[in-house]
Amino acid sequence: MERLKVLKTYKLYIGGKFPRTESGRYYSPINKKGEAIGNICLSSRKDVRNAVVAARKAFGEWSEKTTFNRGQILYRIAEMLEGRKTQFIEELQLQDVSKKLAEKEVELAIDRLIYYAGWCDKYQQVLGSVNPVASSHFNFSAHMPVGVVGIIADQDTSLIGLISAIAPVIAGGNTCVVLTSEQFPLCAITFGEVLHSSDVPGGVVNLLTGKLDETLPTLSTHMDINSVLYCGKDNKQIKTLQEESIHNLKRVVVYQENWMNEEAQDLYKIADFQEVKTTWHPIEDIGGATSTY
Repeated sequence: MERLKVLKTYKLYIGGKFPRTESGRYYSPINKKGEAIGNICLSSRKDVRNAVVAARKAFGEWSEKTTFNRGQILYRIAEMLEGRKTQFIEELQLQDVSKKLAEKEVELAIDRLIYYAGWCDKYQQVLGSVNPVASSHFNFSAHMPVGVVGIIADQDTSLIGLISAIAPVIAGGNTCVVLTSEQFPLCAITFGEVLHSSDVPGGVVNLLTGKLDETLPTLSTHMDINSVLYCGKDNKQIKTLQEESIHNLKRVVVYQENWMNEEAQDLYKIADFQEVKTTWHPIEDIGGATSTY
């Protein structure tokens, strides 16, 4: 008799743990060969709220880490992903990506993590400034993370779109709640396993699978989310986000990129999720000399 294949159950990743959805529901996406590719949790509104709580709890620890240490951690994620290249390539192939393109996507995802790891301890110097003012003060502008970012990941890719959205957000000291691709979800939760085995504190990245129609409204109206990143071209969803964001003045950022292009990585994607804060420092003249205090 032909052996029945045991499908992997892909659980959620919330607060550094792998819970099943509290709704108890799941779905099984079908690839072009007519094969079920896994048992995937259908996240509920409560799962979204739980993920936001975890992200907020982790924000203090993550944002207070030195920028150099955050760079080390992002590089560690790339190292762990490199060690599991074969698994990600196989999962992409299960989701109808050719082997050649799967290899390219995984390698580009690793390189993208390294790109943002390199910016972690440099973006503040490049983006910050000393501003001229018409008084006896020094005036400095510095970048600070906005807080908890809700991410609607690219729905047409499984890995590269996901990592391209997460990396600049966490490089800048933010934490995030991510709604992953509904049709191509496998790499997202496997990436959660990579995060779990790296140095990323639990709650910095939270990954939810399921249907956007169910989870997007909760994410867009949640009062403890400071900014939303939408990766896609669905005008109806974009309009919903922009309208619902007014409840707590969320910053809504929309990316419509071909994530396989190197131009899709950019320093200013870190800046999109930063608050610019200004410090005034007085100057005192003492005996003709200028000093600060």
